[in-house]
Amino acid sequence: MNKPRREPHVCRNALASALFLLAALALPAAEPFLQKIHLFTEETDGFRLYRIPGIVVTAKGTVLAYCEARKFTVADRGEIEIHLRRSTDGARTWSPAKQLAHLGPRLPRNPHMPEGNKDMGGPDEQTVNNPVAIAARDGTVHLIYCVEYMRAFYIRSDDDGITWSAPVEITSAFDRFRSELDWQAIATGPGHALELQSGRLVAPFWMATYEKQAALRRAAGVVCSDDRGRTWRRGDIALRDAGEPNIAQLPDGRVLVTARNTDPRNRRVAAYSPSGATGWSKPEFIEQLLEPGCMAGLVSHPGIDGRPKPFLLFSNPDTTERAHKDRLNVTIKLSEDGGRTWPVSKVLQPGPSAYSDLAVLPDGTVLCFYESGDPDNPRKHGRPWAYSFLTVARFNIAWLTSTNQTPNPTRDGPKAGEKK
Repeated sequence: MNKPRREPHVCRNALASALFLLAALALPAAEPFLQKIHLFTEETDGFRLYRIPGIVVTAKGTVLAYCEARKFTVADRGEIEIHLRRSTDGARTWSPAKQLAHLGPRLPRNPHMPEGNKDMGGPDEQTVNNPVAIAARDGTVHLIYCVEYMRAFYIRSDDDGITWSAPVEITSAFDRFRSELDWQAIATGPGHALELQSGRLVAPFWMATYEKQAALRRAAGVVCSDDRGRTWRRGDIALRDAGEPNIAQLPDGRVLVTARNTDPRNRRVAAYSPSGATGWSKPEFIEQLLEPGCMAGLVSHPGIDGRPKPFLLFSNPDTTERAHKDRLNVTIKLSEDGGRTWPVSKVLQPGPSAYSDLAVLPDGTVLCFYESGDPDNPRKHGRPWAYSFLTVARFNIAWLTSTNQTPNPTRDGPKAGEKK
């Protein structure tokens, strides 16, 4: 196993962390706060499990939190619906869950399945997976999702997520990648996607083939729209041999994508694009973003009083152990240099916790929607279990920067495959 080298920038990262905290001390003190609420609980409302969180804040300040509702099993395929809850008071109280998609005719199952899967459901079941929302500045909410990991659809809402348009299939945009990767599975996100400063809509996704002899078996790319969602086209592959990407735009207009991967360095891989669609930079591994083979959250924060400069926030389990039972300690990290260093780090959820997504309220409060375990029944499933709840945490930057926990860049872990 290759161990990551300790570079001189580790010392500079410590200095950056100290300077960040000194700056925070010079500002009028804000009272730190952290509040949590469970939005979805396993084995309730007729569903076995809820997974794959995504969250956005609309132009009007409404919070939309959405996920996969898995009907009969905990598996990634089978009878799965997309459910949505809304909040109009800053994520304090929430509407009942509502099925969001796919409400059209049921579609045939994907004939391609990865090896070693458990029960993937019967022939009449339908997997609706990986919803990804874009909260546009004009108030429109765009949403892309997949059916059976092989077809993609687009819907939109003009009333803050109360009602939604009929689905329009956009699989053709993904088919245009087949000359580079003849995929057998596609999945948008998961999490949320972006409207860029230019108005372009950009949605990251991963694609894979299960053919072992394929030259390229997995990659992360983007699809985009320049006409407010009416039509979608392919961008470029951003990261080869990677999956489950997340995306954010930097103040200088560049777009950052990071992705889950199986590289033995056990670090998150990243690339930058000037347009969000093409011209992706050479991939680089981010030393302070540990990679446990798990989805992560990424969002640009516009800044707060006394700290007007935008910065990035990132969330994922702070470990390099890649077994599902080892997903734990979802941690929030902060970068002020476009994602190259992350000197601020704090554990949000000690213990079993996994997938997460991030959003920012108009007042600067941060929301993290994430999978969390049940501390009262840690062995209910025969192993540590990170999926008892989908939880929304509300916190401010004062909470994040108090009692800072600097990442340890020396940890390493085993290589593993690409599975949820």
